[in-house]
Amino acid sequence: MEIEFQRVGKKYETGQEALSQVSFHLQQGEMAFLTGHSGAGKSTLLKLIMMIERQSHGKIIIDGEDLLSLSRKYIPFHRRKVGVVFQNHQLLFDRSVFHNVALPLQVSGADPQHVAKRVRAALDKVGLLGKEKYNPMALSGGEQQRIGIARAVVNKPQLLLADEPTGNLDPRLSAEIMNLFQEFNRVGVTVLVASHDLSLIARMHHRVLTLNQGRIVNDGGFS
Repeated sequence: MEIEFQRVGKKYETGQEALSQVSFHLQQGEMAFLTGHSGAGKSTLLKLIMMIERQSHGKIIIDGEDLLSLSRKYIPFHRRKVGVVFQNHQLLFDRSVFHNVALPLQVSGADPQHVAKRVRAALDKVGLLGKEKYNPMALSGGEQQRIGIARAVVNKPQLLLADEPTGNLDPRLSAEIMNLFQEFNRVGVTVLVASHDLSLIARMHHRVLTLNQGRIVNDGGFS
């Protein structure tokens, strides 16, 4: 999935300007990191891509579609093409690992046999095959994050977004999670990861976009 921001701004009703004149172009199959201080606008930028928020001005073009021109009816279809990984996992602790990962497929009305096959394939990719009957609370923080990643990729998304996915993990687990993102990127998934872990980002050797007070102050290309 290809992403282009053209002089995008986002101003909230409170008067807070979360993003200002943001422009960048992420190619299909590219992997990049989005970094910056807390409150720099990283989460807002990801919400605009997900159509959770709408920009105040400028253009966001995804796979040739101008998001502002799309009707509300299109939003669920758009979101099915995007996998999202959160820092706090956002897992349902009254359901098994299997049912947490299956949720996006069940919501879209997929056939139960198809769901089972896809869930096990996703869990296999993140190294959790065999733990589908566990309650997520019985697993470690790193394993819970892997459940979140499996849920994000079970729909075979064209784009994978991650918002501070390693914020609560130790350095070894953080590196493992980032390597997982690289594996998905190698098979053609476009990946954009928001993170403040500069030392880990530096070791990954991918493009880095740096936000400061809502503006892109550095587009590092490939480090």
